[in-house]
Amino acid sequence: MHRETPISSAPTLLVAATASGSGKTAITAAILRALGRRGQTVGGFKVGPDYIDPAFHRAATGRPCPNVDPWAMRVATQTAILEQAGLAVDLLVGEGVMGLFDGAADGTGATADLAATLAIPVVLVVNAKGMGASVAALIEGFCHHRSDVAVAGVIFNRVNTDTHARLLRQACAGRLSIPILGFLPDDPALTLPERHLGLVQAQELAGLDRQLDQAARLVERRLDLPRLIRLARFPSVAALPHRAAPLNPPGQRIALADDAAFAFAYPSVLAGWRARGAELLPFSPLADQPPDPGADAVYLPGGYPELHAATLSGAGRFMAGLRAVAAKGAAVYGECGGYMVLGEVLVDRDGQAQPMSGLLPVVTSFARPRLHLGYRRVTGRHSSPLGLAGTGWRGHEFHYASELEARGPRLFGLADARGEPRADAGCVLGRVCGSFVHLVDRAD
Repeated sequence: MHRETPISSAPTLLVAATASGSGKTAITAAILRALGRRGQTVGGFKVGPDYIDPAFHRAATGRPCPNVDPWAMRVATQTAILEQAGLAVDLLVGEGVMGLFDGAADGTGATADLAATLAIPVVLVVNAKGMGASVAALIEGFCHHRSDVAVAGVIFNRVNTDTHARLLRQACAGRLSIPILGFLPDDPALTLPERHLGLVQAQELAGLDRQLDQAARLVERRLDLPRLIRLARFPSVAALPHRAAPLNPPGQRIALADDAAFAFAYPSVLAGWRARGAELLPFSPLADQPPDPGADAVYLPGGYPELHAATLSGAGRFMAGLRAVAAKGAAVYGECGGYMVLGEVLVDRDGQAQPMSGLLPVVTSFARPRLHLGYRRVTGRHSSPLGLAGTGWRGHEFHYASELEARGPRLFGLADARGEPRADAGCVLGRVCGSFVHLVDRAD
């Protein structure tokens, strides 16, 4: 592709890895914090459908961290997000998803696709634990696998001795044309705790700020940060496509559930709603706050309501307020965890049936966790506050809860990333609707 139009005011690079679990989230956050400590104004972004990792970048920089999804987002949406993220920063550092070439089931949507489409150089994180001379073959393979992807540098992680570092360096000597940026040990400062949907949320970790400073000091000692900065380039495309908001706002005064149970909202979706003139009115269901009674829409995003089911069930002011705005005709939309709260009952992990709002004839359960994961091609089965019947979107599912019962009309028709049909999803009754699917962008 002939690239000539810059799409960001800041030079950009991507931190990717050879595989999931290589430590790229902690390393990216540490680099962001370290660059900030050196006087750089830095911003972060996350590749793919991840709500948890961006919060660590946000904690490291104090700036919003958007998602950029090469499968679920149109190129127009991707470029608009990077343009906005590049404002008033010296450098943008993105974190990849899974391994560099891993994507959706149809073979697209990998971090490598974003790097190729927007001409962003890649810094490759290699988990070197248990590896010796074979590491050179691994890196060579990643460097040459796609001619349109520029692997510009490598970071070795989980290297605990100088002897191991010398072995890795000798293995790469004379074979790699890219710089080794440093060797990082298997250190608690670069370790983040996990739970069933990924890492424990940043807002739940006491002492995270101190850990980020410790991690930053570690990368300051072990990585060549000036050289890393020099690798960054301005992302670009041949021509800027027409821009449009990812999703139409369900109203103009949107009450937004926002706390530890409802933290999974895409910044690009919320920014798109604001750009269309919508006002967002945050409230906390866990604190028993009702949605603003003057709202003409309520958005309950995903999160961890299954971990707070009893608290939410007993949140009388929240539940009464939610039912009241729905009775007045406000649009009410729930995604994933939010969909569970719109139902009649949520069965918690202990098997206890916790009554929910009852706005949809749906029963969900977390008693027997089962993974539901994948990108989705989405079509509206019925007109709803989200759009007319037949409207197309792209989105994803990532949840362990299951739907035990749904008696109302289905909201969405679904297909997987390959286009293979899946069972219809969600439920819609009047102006109340929801499903387990997270919508990311319009289909076209």
